Amino acid sequence: MTLFTNAKRLVQSATFAIGLATAATTGVHADEITLRGASMFDNDHAFTKTMVKFAELVDENYDGDVVFDLRLNGELGVESDYVTFLQQGVAIDYTIMAPSNMASFAPSIPLMDMPFLFRDLDHWNATLSSDVLAPLEAELLEKADIKIIGYTGGGTRNLLSSAPIGNLAELKGHKMRVMGAPIQAQIFAALTAAPSAIAYNEVYNAIQSGVIAGFENEAASIQNLKFYEVAPHLTLTRHTITVRPIVMSGKTFRKLPEDLQAVVLKAGAEAGAFGRELESREDAIKLQEMVDAGQVIVQEFENRDQLLGMVVPVQDEYAASLGATELLAAIRAK
Repeated sequence: MTLFTNAKRLVQSATFAIGLATAATTGVHADEITLRGASMFDNDHAFTKTMVKFAELVDENYDGDVVFDLRLNGELGVESDYVTFLQQGVAIDYTIMAPSNMASFAPSIPLMDMPFLFRDLDHWNATLSSDVLAPLEAELLEKADIKIIGYTGGGTRNLLSSAPIGNLAELKGHKMRVMGAPIQAQIFAALTAAPSAIAYNEVYNAIQSGVIAGFENEAASIQNLKFYEVAPHLTLTRHTITVRPIVMSGKTFRKLPEDLQAVVLKAGAEAGAFGRELESREDAIKLQEMVDAGQVIVQEFENRDQLLGMVVPVQDEYAASLGATELLAAIRAK
């Protein structure tokens, strides 16, 4: 499905727009700009809603014509594909991505999504509403030519498994998928699990075939992609409150008129705040919907506080290896 939006219209179309377009390529006014977005999810997912909100905010605050061509349901691939497209300035101009998918180009970027980084939602929101992550933004722009224009997220990530995992004894040796950034595997290895990085679009089949016994994710994605069908046991580790940058291709951003650049940055920040509130609120609702439907069996993780102590040395070592000890301290102090 495709969403085409500008200030006055919201229509569906199968026509593929070729990017920062003119009348010759889009059949509209010569000064009209087309920005292409991508979402792995459907209309109901918070990421999609956030990107629609971003488009609306640009439309409200910019005098010129901007068309937003937003492709849904993974039509343009998975997030690892998005990184390449953004770097090259082709196929995609803006999207929302997990920091781990950008780790190979900007090694420090996954620090913002490190498990057990945030104490609670207030700490998470205070961090994302500040400029404390500016050093990571600068690294991503320099090394990957990807510009962060806002921060969304807010899903609380828990363990989902084919068999119950409720304590350290049951977690030991647990074969689970983690996101691609090394810090994700390091954290769960420190907790005695057996993590491995598997492509997101392969997780369902990997659990179904027994290659892994589970993974970790937030409620919206579990519900949206029906992971509960192969892994119905959900353990409340609450190890991550997600940080999901709203990003734009640096090549695209530099081509925009200066007044539109300013509007994009403002809209990105405001859309991020909208998305954080939306996703954090919907997270609990979606989890309860799955419980009520009998799709997941939920349990607390026994002695969760022990996990917090086990991961601190790993976090510290990781930050030190990146030269980000001061940044980690600044985040903890928020």
